[in-house]
Amino acid sequence: MIERSLRYVCITHMEIPMAVDTTKINEIPTQIKDKELVARRRRQIVDAAVDLFMQNGFHKTTTRQIAQAAGVSIGLLYEYISTKEDILYLVCEAIHAEMHAAVSAALERTERGTHPLVVAIREYFLVCHRLSDHIVLIYQEIHSLSSAWRKAVLDNELKVNALFSKVLAAIISRGEMPPLEERVLTLAAHNISVLGHMWAFRRWMLSRHYTVEEYIDIQTDFILSRYLHGVGGQDPWPYREHQTTP
Repeated sequence: MIERSLRYVCITHMEIPMAVDTTKINEIPTQIKDKELVARRRRQIVDAAVDLFMQNGFHKTTTRQIAQAAGVSIGLLYEYISTKEDILYLVCEAIHAEMHAAVSAALERTERGTHPLVVAIREYFLVCHRLSDHIVLIYQEIHSLSSAWRKAVLDNELKVNALFSKVLAAIISRGEMPPLEERVLTLAAHNISVLGHMWAFRRWMLSRHYTVEEYIDIQTDFILSRYLHGVGGQDPWPYREHQTTP
């Protein structure tokens, strides 16, 4: 459905927001000095915990069960986290870090002929697909976090959303979109974010009718046909696959 038009140029130098602030992760105490090991072990713990939280709920899952599912001893588990709440926060941080990294990296390597918004949407939606269970879990259990952790999670969510705001602002500056008030542009960015999350929420039904690639193409078509305007009388939606009359 999506044609990668050659009318657009590389955006390697597009300004993007700072990476998701991972300093919060360092507030979870650990005596382990090897940061790569800490990140690897914590991701191992997170992946095991997500399955258990989804099956049993956050409050009914014990740290001993998480340790067993992660293949580590309970003692080793507590070398990387202090409380079960820490693990839930790490789930949130893992989602936002992967979203930000995937979209930022895609924008940096965008090649001639690929529109930046197409690239950003695709990478973001693919992360939502890979981490569907994580996303659903956070929406279900974010209330279980302390107010400080909740604020950290929401701040990171806004930083991911800012990626789309930056891309949309760049498109406006090139005359491909009409000028928007800042609050309207922010809402447009939130719309894109929510459509990615919708795949996670409604996957039980959507996956019966669409592959993730089809979902991405259809939603990208919808988003760009809504926001992009033609310049100088050109086709307002150059990516649409033109149907020929039989």
